[in-house]
Amino acid sequence: MTSARRPRPTNTTHTIEIFASELEDSVLEQARHTAALPFIYPHVALMPDAHFGKGSSVGTVFGTLGAVIPAAVGVDIGCGMIGVRTRFTAEDLAARGDLGQLRDAVERSIPLSPGNYNSWVLRTSAEARTRELAALAEDNDVDLRHSRKWRQQLGSLGGGNHFIELCLDEEQRVWMFLHSGSRGVGNKIAQKHIRVAQRVCEKYWITLPDPDLAYLVEDTPEFDSYLRDLEWAQRFAYLNREEMMDRFAECLGDYLGAEVVEEERINCHHNYTTKERHYGRTVWLTRKGAIRADEGVRALIPGSMGTSSYVVTGLGHRPALNSAPHGAGRRFSRTEARKRFTVEDLEQRMEGIVYRPGEAWVDEIPDAYKDIDAVMQDAAALVRIDHRLRQVLNVKGT
Repeated sequence: MTSARRPRPTNTTHTIEIFASELEDSVLEQARHTAALPFIYPHVALMPDAHFGKGSSVGTVFGTLGAVIPAAVGVDIGCGMIGVRTRFTAEDLAARGDLGQLRDAVERSIPLSPGNYNSWVLRTSAEARTRELAALAEDNDVDLRHSRKWRQQLGSLGGGNHFIELCLDEEQRVWMFLHSGSRGVGNKIAQKHIRVAQRVCEKYWITLPDPDLAYLVEDTPEFDSYLRDLEWAQRFAYLNREEMMDRFAECLGDYLGAEVVEEERINCHHNYTTKERHYGRTVWLTRKGAIRADEGVRALIPGSMGTSSYVVTGLGHRPALNSAPHGAGRRFSRTEARKRFTVEDLEQRMEGIVYRPGEAWVDEIPDAYKDIDAVMQDAAALVRIDHRLRQVLNVKGT
């Protein structure tokens, strides 16, 4: 394309590849808006779990030439999953007994809920990771004055659909599993650049179908600043999950009276932008609520609270831009879920799973999400299922 100052006029709408058997009209409308942008290449792909989001739907994947859309990356930059397969088995858990004790230990070790951070005295592992991030911020000229407590956020879960789980696979092996992202610091970085992109588009009279599709163009200071900040936030999210998983492992080891031996560790983003090659061209590939599923790549697809999750291997499906769903995807908004369901409904759905009951988690009831098994059926051409996990313990922030 030319530049933000003189966008090339076009009536072209790029192809939309749909992998969802259940899709709201609002999601399709958002995909059409995104596909109409002149720099999209090669097309827009809607994952099986696609649902309405900010600017573009969650579960949207597309490539761009010479531009990025900050709101399409999402406000939780680098949000994703980490899973660890251990040598422990269901028999080891049964011999120990009350999983409520493990739940309490995890809640003491990992700050839960938005605004809940670590104390100023950091653990050794967190200190080393924050030193790495501080060095990266200096190298990338990342301004973190908007988040004075970013160091205290490392190793904290957050709220919403972020969770920590203990699971068993089909062979009764124990997995540690958790979902989180770049916390408050990542959100502030995202919001900052969304506003910048909107101001730039307004300045040059660029008409958009949605202000949250505002974009930044390569070879401009605004683009370069966003990419530097994006790299930092994605690394923060990755290390945040690593830190929490290490703490989770310590809690599990103390609970079982034996060191946790890891057989496998998988850590993957599902909200990010990176350079990739698709259909013969190098693009900025944005996955908003989608995992990378190149052939042979291992990844994680969680279900909703109380349902199954999956360990998968990518099949490198080109029309899906080598991507796959990131979870179940919401069917009802949080407000609507609270109108429809009760604490008693949630207790019934969580039968047999140790969790902390209460009104705070009603909007996370499985019925507020799409059927994860239907989502996985829709994803059959995108990933191979290696393990199906069932929860025995669930920890969430409000």
